Amino acid sequence: MYEKPYRSILKSISWRVTGTIDTTLISYLITGSIETAASIGIIEIFTKMLLYFLHERLWNKINIGKKSEPEYHI
Repeated sequence: MYEKPYRSILKSISWRVTGTIDTTLISYLITGSIETAASIGIIEIFTKMLLYFLHERLWNKINIGKKSEPEYHI
């Protein structure tokens, strides 16, 4: 099984939207400052998208748990 790089990019973006909302909310609850929370959220969007993309591409090269053809059980 092979995943094209653009699939990893789309997954990175969708996960980061979810993660950034979570990080921003937690940052706001801890700091009480919407400005600080937004700053933290904006910075982590870019750093974590890059890390996730690299993580996905690395795991795409690892064959643990992959099969070239599906098994059919009747």
